[in-house]
Amino acid sequence: MSIDAGARTEGDARDTQARSSLATEAARNLATTTKTVPQMQDITSRWLLKMLPWVQVSGGTYRVNRRLSHRVGDGRVQFVQTGSDVRVIPAELGELAPLRGFEDEEVLRALADRFVRREFAAGETLATLGEPTDRVFLVVHGKINRFGEGRYGDRTVLGLHGDGDHFGERMLVDPDATWGYSATAATSVIVLEMTREAFDAVRDDALRTHLTAYAEDSSRPQNAKGEAEIPMSAGHHGEALLPGSFVDYELKPREYELSAAQTVLKVHSRVADLYNQPMDQIEQQLRLTIEALRERQEHELINNREFGLLHNADYDQRIQAQSGPPTPDDMDELLSRRRGSRFFLAHPRTIAAFGRECSRLGLYPSTVDVGGNQIPAWRGVPIFPCNKIPISQERTSSILVMRTGEDDQGVVGLHQTGLPDEYQPGLSVRFMGINEQALISYLVTAYYSAAVLVPDALGVLENVEISRAR
Repeated sequence: MSIDAGARTEGDARDTQARSSLATEAARNLATTTKTVPQMQDITSRWLLKMLPWVQVSGGTYRVNRRLSHRVGDGRVQFVQTGSDVRVIPAELGELAPLRGFEDEEVLRALADRFVRREFAAGETLATLGEPTDRVFLVVHGKINRFGEGRYGDRTVLGLHGDGDHFGERMLVDPDATWGYSATAATSVIVLEMTREAFDAVRDDALRTHLTAYAEDSSRPQNAKGEAEIPMSAGHHGEALLPGSFVDYELKPREYELSAAQTVLKVHSRVADLYNQPMDQIEQQLRLTIEALRERQEHELINNREFGLLHNADYDQRIQAQSGPPTPDDMDELLSRRRGSRFFLAHPRTIAAFGRECSRLGLYPSTVDVGGNQIPAWRGVPIFPCNKIPISQERTSSILVMRTGEDDQGVVGLHQTGLPDEYQPGLSVRFMGINEQALISYLVTAYYSAAVLVPDALGVLENVEISRAR
């Protein structure tokens, strides 16, 4: 140790004798260091928060009134898996339209017990066009293509069934029902199947009454969206008798309550007093805390099971990727299901997968200018990145597309401004006092939610593969 110290002393002495001016190392002791504000890696572009139109919710609750619709029960079915054994949750059978609202748990449990697990290899047929509908299928895993017959006898693709889908439930109310399409396994498929004989063995008087009421309700005149038809006369001459009508509304419209994201920020008074120059410590602490809170807000707007967009897309607006990765055909199908689509939202890796598919087909998507940013677009609709959209263990994700705004019956963000101690719109910072440890506390709160005004305002392309093909 002494030898090394002596060597350093001699070296420093020689360096001092060789220099004729002050060294930069010593000069820095008298200089003011130029500093940045604290940096944060977790900040993203948060395009969803920027692009959603925000509606003021003064009462804390937002009610969406719609016309009365008779199309109910078209939801996803969930299952319980134990090893290779798969069973449908009895209450989930209420997602089948004919069984919506039927609450006899014993009968539902008996129906669930009648479903049998079956496996189909890719290419095998589950149903054939024109044959009697004699069974109900619940899709546990895999993809099933639906094929129809074109005008000139050619085979046309009508769509896909994916995990949680169901088909054949018309059998429950119509003994003479026939398949309106052919269903073929696109991949290896696991389904739960219940035959007509198994269903008839369970059906009791209460279930018969319920199914009869459903059939009568379904026979009422409806428009393409399932709303009660408004009778009217057009193209008539003279004094024709005009039909009378009225527009009925839902009796129990959905209400959205503002959700809250909160945290308590603590700063020691000594830090706030002594180390507040040249940067305000409390201001910087608040800035970073609010950035994290906004990131969580966007995550909840997409993933929250109550109001998140991924969980609130209508069943009819969910489609499956035709071949795995997101293709231009899939994006066109997504756009065709709604008017006035404003933007897509996808994970950056999903956008990269779509770019690879376009390159493979020799297509070059355009870009659009959004606030000075060049954003990739398809058919003129921008595709914004959002890393809050989850990626599954199977390396699949989803793409959202939406129409926005109250005037266009689209998707809207909900918040309330004018809060006590408001720091930003819809976000408050409230002083909570100083405790006996001299810690200053602030309650940071953001209130928000999202609402889909009509079902076709939001669409989802599900189970798109994002892994690069080898």
